[in-house]
Amino acid sequence: MRMTDLEQLVSAGEERLKDRVRELVETESPSDDKEAVDRAGRLVQGWAEAQGARVRRHRQREYGDVLELRFGPDPSRQSSSVTRHNRVLLLGHLDTVWPLGTLHKMPWKEANGRLSGPGVLDMKAGVVMALEAFAALQRLGVQRPATLLLVGDEEVGSPVSRTLTESLAADCVAALVLEPAQGLAYKTARKGVGAYTLRVEGVGAHAGVDFEAGHSAVREMARLVETVSGFTDLARGITVNVGTISGGTRSNVVPAECVAQVDVRIRRARDAEQIEKSFSALQVTDTVCRLTVTGGINRPPMERKQGTIRLFRLARKLAAQLGLDLQEAATGGGSDGNFTAALGIPTLDGMGAVGAGAHSAQEHVLTQHLVQRTALLAGVLAQI
Repeated sequence: MRMTDLEQLVSAGEERLKDRVRELVETESPSDDKEAVDRAGRLVQGWAEAQGARVRRHRQREYGDVLELRFGPDPSRQSSSVTRHNRVLLLGHLDTVWPLGTLHKMPWKEANGRLSGPGVLDMKAGVVMALEAFAALQRLGVQRPATLLLVGDEEVGSPVSRTLTESLAADCVAALVLEPAQGLAYKTARKGVGAYTLRVEGVGAHAGVDFEAGHSAVREMARLVETVSGFTDLARGITVNVGTISGGTRSNVVPAECVAQVDVRIRRARDAEQIEKSFSALQVTDTVCRLTVTGGINRPPMERKQGTIRLFRLARKLAAQLGLDLQEAATGGGSDGNFTAALGIPTLDGMGAVGAGAHSAQEHVLTQHLVQRTALLAGVLAQI
C-alpha cells in the first residue's frame, strides 16, 4: 500500500469530507445538552452504518450517548487467528464548549483556505477525517480491525465515558486520538489535569457595628490562594492556577463564605500523590473558619513512553512519503488519550485537523492539510 494511493483516494472525496464537516458543525452539540449531542451522534452513526460499521450505542442519562463504531473483520465470524488484541482504538468526541445558538453569531464559513464554525477544529473535523480514513482503506481492500469511540462528555472531563474508554483500550494494541494537531505536530505527551474546589465557611457580621464578631472567609481564602499557588513547580512541570473566587455579599458585611476553583497540571504521574497530599493538608489560620477541599487529579498525564515513540516514528516515516516533515510536541491540555496512555496503551494524539483558535471565536481548520492528514491517519491505522 502506497501512501500516495491513499492520498489520491482521500482527495477524490474531499468535497464530501468538507460537506460532512459542515453538516456536523451545523448540528450544534454542547456538552450540557444531551439531546443536542445525541442529534450529532445520530448523524455520524448514519454515515458510519453506510460504511458498514457495526454500531453499539451506550445510553447515558445526563450526557450524550457514547457511540462505539467497529470497523474491519467481525471476530465472531472469523477464524481464531483474528484476535481482539490486534484492534486499534480511535478516540473522538461529539460535544463542544459552544452553547446552542452560537451559529447565529459564529456561522459556518468556508473562505480563504479556512473552515470556520463552532467546534470545527475541536473536534468535528477530526471525527469526519476518521470516517474518510476508513473509507479510503476500504477502497483499497484493507480491513483493519478498529473501533472509533465517540463520547459526549469529553469537554467536561469525561466523567461518564472514562470507564468505557479504559475498558475498550485494554483490548487494543494502540490508541489514536483525533484531537487537533499541535501546530503541524502530533502530540506525544500531555499533562495530567486536576480540579479542586476550596470552600471556606466563616462567620458573617456587620463590618461597622460588629466587626470583631466576624471571621472573614474571604481573608482566609486569600491566605489559601497564596499557599496553593506556591505548589507550582515549573521545573517539574507542575502548575497550580486559582481560576475563580466568589465570596461575600456586600462591602459592609464580613463575608461568611468564599469558594475558589483551582486548576492543576502535572507532567508526571508520580507527582499526583504529592499534589493530593498538599491539598489534603491545607488548613485555615483562623480556626473559627472551616475549610472543605474537594476534587483531585481527574486525568493522569500522558507521558512520552516507548510505545508512543514507536507510533510516532511510524507516523513520521509514512508522513515523509507524503512529503511531510512530521514533528512531535507536548501540550499542557488533556484529552481522553491521557486515560489510555496511563494504562500503558501506546497512544498517539493530535491526529485530527490542523488549524487554530479552539474554544475561541477564531476557531478554524486549514483546508490545505485536510487530505494529507486524513491519508496519514489512514496509513498509520493500517500499518500499526
